[in-house]
Amino acid sequence: MNRQNEKMELNASLLLDFNQKLAIIESFSELEQKKVSLGRLNFQYNGSATDKKNVVYHLHPNGNGYVYAKGIDGYDADAKGMVNIRDFSEEELRELLKKAIFALSPEGLYKRETADGNDHELWVTPSGRSELEIVYDNELWNVYAGDLLDGTFRTYKEAVEYLTEEGFVRK
Repeated sequence: MNRQNEKMELNASLLLDFNQKLAIIESFSELEQKKVSLGRLNFQYNGSATDKKNVVYHLHPNGNGYVYAKGIDGYDADAKGMVNIRDFSEEELRELLKKAIFALSPEGLYKRETADGNDHELWVTPSGRSELEIVYDNELWNVYAGDLLDGTFRTYKEAVEYLTEEGFVRK
């Protein structure tokens, strides 16, 4: 047996099977199992601060499956934001799951939305006569007209949609 064959056998012996992956995923109490077709399982994070809830998508009895990793550095996610976990080690899978849950959490969303300390923005009408401010506070995005609260939104995206619909632009 040559070295390449030995290395391939070693790598194959390190691959996790369905039950091992399932045990790792189930160790994350934040995730809730949902059965889908063909014996596959999804795992949702109901504490997600976004509309995205599936963290693990289509974990299959053959060991294949996907984890949501959109915007997480170091992972090559597909167009849907998913990374195939077929060849992941236990350590790699645990690390990705931690990062995926954090990215969808209110704290992770805050970190992503407030990069470089941007936890507020000024918006104005095209004429510049009216000014509103978006402020991230206590896991919500508030829109203020001076000291007066104009609206409260669950996500930054919702606040931006509101301001855009009202004819405001970023200052």
